[in-house]
Amino acid sequence: MARKQSDYLAALLSDEAEAPAPASEAVNEVVGEAEAEPIPSPAATAAPARLERARGSTLLGRETALARLASGEVRQVTQLLLDPAKVRIWPGNARLYQHLTEDNCRELIDSIIAEGGQKVPAVVRRVEGDPYHDYEVIAGTRRHFSISWLRRHSYPDMMFVAQVAQLDDEAAFRLADLENRARKDVTDLERARNYAEALGTHYGSHLTRMAERLKLSKGWLSKMIKVAGIPDDIIEAFPSPGEVQLKPAYPLAQALDNHAAATIIHAEAARLATTQRERRAAGAPPIPAVEILKRLLDAPRVAVSEPKEEPFTWTTRYGRPALTVQSANRQGITIRFHAGSGADMETLATALRDTLEHLERRGMGLQQ
Repeated sequence: MARKQSDYLAALLSDEAEAPAPASEAVNEVVGEAEAEPIPSPAATAAPARLERARGSTLLGRETALARLASGEVRQVTQLLLDPAKVRIWPGNARLYQHLTEDNCRELIDSIIAEGGQKVPAVVRRVEGDPYHDYEVIAGTRRHFSISWLRRHSYPDMMFVAQVAQLDDEAAFRLADLENRARKDVTDLERARNYAEALGTHYGSHLTRMAERLKLSKGWLSKMIKVAGIPDDIIEAFPSPGEVQLKPAYPLAQALDNHAAATIIHAEAARLATTQRERRAAGAPPIPAVEILKRLLDAPRVAVSEPKEEPFTWTTRYGRPALTVQSANRQGITIRFHAGSGADMETLATALRDTLEHLERRGMGLQQ
């Protein structure tokens, strides 16, 4: 509904009938001699009938509205003015509160200031057993953040406007999802992970049932769930989680199903994540998400086509070889311990552990 429910009900229950048209518009003005008989116009004839119908429809509408209120079909919604500190965020919402900042909420903050307060109410539900909070936000996380920020920055009397709803968790999830679909600042990854969690929590891991309840394509929802499974260590290779988009990320999620390829992709992601951190520390722009995605998808092919490295050799601090990797393939790893290296048992154990970790990083470990 475009208008607030309260505005809608106010219009239905208004005691003001349609105002009658002015006399100059309702009838033709007759100018002439006093005995001249006025000639009624079609407009003059129709006006009383229109007014009578208007009064009848207004009364009928008022009676209908009252009947709907009495039956419980329509309820008046009470808006509350709350201290945002007493309102917590429902964890089932896709939007991650910790990612909200003054910058990404600046437009909303400015709008609230310009309008003298929050005009669109959030949706909350009452909570029990929490000594610090009376309600939790189902829809309106950015509004909660913006009001909280304003109260800390020169607007201590600004109140969080909300309407209370009685919802179970599944209904709360659907309500929050409907609102977030229209928000461009909720990332694909946030939404995908929210759907993945809800799939098990609210729908018993039945994808078809979830798709039907949310009125979504089962195929599209399946892709979202797949992307949600991309591990955090791979996400860290991207400039930000918000740049992990559904369509390009789906092939990456599929590639991770191959264990051998996944090991190589994880190793490449670790190197890229290190590079991204170094670039951020130096004030340099990050590697773009498109390039990151290409490198990750190409990593298994590049690893196969690269020339074979010389066998890995672990040397002691005296420069003597203690251990050499002779081969590493699907059948296993062949390692040679060198006699006369001067390494004791503890040193050889360290050499073996370092070697296995090196092979694992190169995608050639025992877990491939």
